[in-house]
Amino acid sequence: NLNGNGNLVVARAEGNAAGQNGNHIWCYNCRGVGHYARNCIIRPKRRDAAYLHTQLLIAQKEEAGIQLQAEEYYLMAAA
Repeated sequence: NLNGNGNLVVARAEGNAAGQNGNHIWCYNCRGVGHYARNCIIRPKRRDAAYLHTQLLIAQKEEAGIQLQAEEYYLMAAA
C-alpha cells in the first residue's frame, strides 16, 4: 500500500505491543492461555521444601512400580 506521498505503508497484524497474538502467550503460573503470569489472577503455587520432598517421594514410588494412593495422584496432578 502506498500513502499520499508515495511511501510504502505496511499494515500491522492484530496483536499486542509485543507483536504476539493472544492465543500464543502462556501463563507460567496456571498454564492458562492468553495472559502472562504477572497478570494471572490465580495465586502462585507454593513450592517449599516439604512440597518438593513430597513430589520426589511420589515420583520415586511411581518409578519403582509401587501403587499410588488416590491422594498421591491428586498431588501429582496439582503439580
